[in-house]
Amino acid sequence: MNIYFLGTGTSQGIPIIGSTHPVCKSADPKDKRLRVSLWVSWGEYSYVIDCGPDFRQQMLASDCQKVDGILFTHEHADHTAGLDDIRPFNFKQGEMPIYAHQRVIQNLKKRFDYVFETENRYPGAPSVKTFEIQNNKVFELGGKQVIPIDVLHGDLQVFGFRIDDFAYLTDVKTVAFEETEKLKNLEVLVLNALRIEPHSTHFNLQEALDFIALVQPKKTYLTHISHLLGFHEEVQNQLPENVFLAYDNLMITL
Repeated sequence: MNIYFLGTGTSQGIPIIGSTHPVCKSADPKDKRLRVSLWVSWGEYSYVIDCGPDFRQQMLASDCQKVDGILFTHEHADHTAGLDDIRPFNFKQGEMPIYAHQRVIQNLKKRFDYVFETENRYPGAPSVKTFEIQNNKVFELGGKQVIPIDVLHGDLQVFGFRIDDFAYLTDVKTVAFEETEKLKNLEVLVLNALRIEPHSTHFNLQEALDFIALVQPKKTYLTHISHLLGFHEEVQNQLPENVFLAYDNLMITL
């Protein structure tokens, strides 16, 4: 299984428009982060988790040639606003399968009504086929089982996903015990760590490290990072030996 970090930044990305913060001014390319998204592939199958406003740029940078489906964690704009840019894949492949909580599907139907229009469709509009994800209901993609992980982003329900011994969790603040049990014996965990100071709806760095200690994956890559976490190199040098800051265009193989 190949894991490609399309984006590792928080909702504003790094650098933030108009910011003079030192991290936003950093010359290190690892400090420049598009909105958070992941490309997972194995064999002939290729899936993207979240489709944010940087989707087009991410597809070009990664040279992704095919997307068999998009999994949505939740409905926030930094995870969904790129939906219109799936059109080149539609032209090559046809309808794009999308997988999400029913609430998220309804949100997309409201915000992208022209995508879901059944009469008088604009001929160039994106085309999708929806599949509802439900907690505790495993589903299959490309011959692999996908286990939804039900977590909270403040008060908002969010889905993470486990595929084989890999799991992806973003925008997490709290996780129920029964959901942590789904994350045992992981080779790789990808987990959000927004900043040093506590935040009302996201893990800060210490909360992420505490969760890693609880779940005990062999390796963890931190994502959904803001400029307030600090410079990539400085933060990486302070992390435990099995914890890594992810960065845009990082590729790993399981």
